[in-house]
Amino acid sequence: MKILVIGGGGREHVITWKILKSRWVNKVYCAPGNAGIREIAECIPVNANDIDGLIDLAREKNIDLTIVGPEDPLAMGIVDRFEEEGLKIFGPSKAAAQLESSKSFAKDIMKKYGVPTAKSKVFTDMKKARRYVKETGGPMVIKVDGLAAGKGAFPCDDEIQALDALNEIEKGKFKEAGTKILVEEYLFGEEASILAFSDGKNVIPLESAQDHKRAFDNDEGPNTGGMGAYSPAPVVTEDIASRVYDEILLPTINGMAAEGMPYKGILYAGLIITEQGPKVIEFNCRFGDPEAQAVIPRMATDFLKPIIACCDGTLDKVKFRWSKNKCVCVVQASGGYPGSYDKGKIINGLNKLEKMDNVVCFHAGTRISDEGDIVTSGGRVLGICGMGTTIKETITLTYKAVKKVDFEKCFYRKDIGKKATFHLDGM
Repeated sequence: MKILVIGGGGREHVITWKILKSRWVNKVYCAPGNAGIREIAECIPVNANDIDGLIDLAREKNIDLTIVGPEDPLAMGIVDRFEEEGLKIFGPSKAAAQLESSKSFAKDIMKKYGVPTAKSKVFTDMKKARRYVKETGGPMVIKVDGLAAGKGAFPCDDEIQALDALNEIEKGKFKEAGTKILVEEYLFGEEASILAFSDGKNVIPLESAQDHKRAFDNDEGPNTGGMGAYSPAPVVTEDIASRVYDEILLPTINGMAAEGMPYKGILYAGLIITEQGPKVIEFNCRFGDPEAQAVIPRMATDFLKPIIACCDGTLDKVKFRWSKNKCVCVVQASGGYPGSYDKGKIINGLNKLEKMDNVVCFHAGTRISDEGDIVTSGGRVLGICGMGTTIKETITLTYKAVKKVDFEKCFYRKDIGKKATFHLDGM
């Protein structure tokens, strides 16, 4: 099969890397790709949001299956367009992708179908939002309704922080995504992520992960797209996993089908494990990043099987197998991220990782310079992943690898996976 992967980040790198291990695949293209993907697949300089250009590319290369990585083209309706052209594609329709592209839409679905989540109120008038914040007081979460690359949620300890968040949104930083906002109840507990395949009728969860959204150690600093992850997450016990399936995943998939918007693709449930049980923080309509870099390497099943089954409506026939090894992913980021940052910094030490066993490096924001060097081109630059039999061993291995790679103003969190060690000392 000839496969086209759309996107150019760490998620797309791990997808491409894993697909190339399938016995059914003989060629993988990536648009637009990055410096790391370029080493294993043919990269074509077509932007992920250029739907017409991607359709032309799929026809030109006789692509058998297209896999969409990022959320923007899904929200724009790329799946609908490809299917109208008779091209097979993996991902939810534009209508179904509203679970991510509109937080208020997702809240309405969850409320209607009894999916546990935080209480919230929606505002389009900032004056009314400020009045509500002042009346409510206490901890809360301010969210923009639309897509914001993982940076549109503001956990606030008090009224002052909440008002500051509203002021930042009002400045227009999030453009159209911030014209509608949600003020949510602050949920207490430990976060976890569950990704699940769905063919519109059946849903099969993958093994759990825990992302690290805040920029700095000890969950401090601004929210980012993710500074690292590990899998599995011991906070997701067998009982919690069962409840996530019964109370969250199945009702959501059944609800979307009942609404005439069957959900096909990957459903990402960002969760918080409260004293009352798991509740949804947010839904995403694609593989999470960096969670994908921690979960996908652990999959022992041919990665292409469930993807094709989702497209064909036969997911119930797929059996999943998993490695017992743990995986830790640490993100190296550009200084200043998630704010402004410089690009074009030469990355040193990548060749040293090739000599390490059970280590793989996924590129998130890299390119090849005119001089032939691999340089930074994004806020999140690399996702360095280690695999091991215990979480402690895996953390040690991963950070040993991280220290071998460097670029000017590089920074990373030094506590990825630490929470897992509190749950299972010998995991």
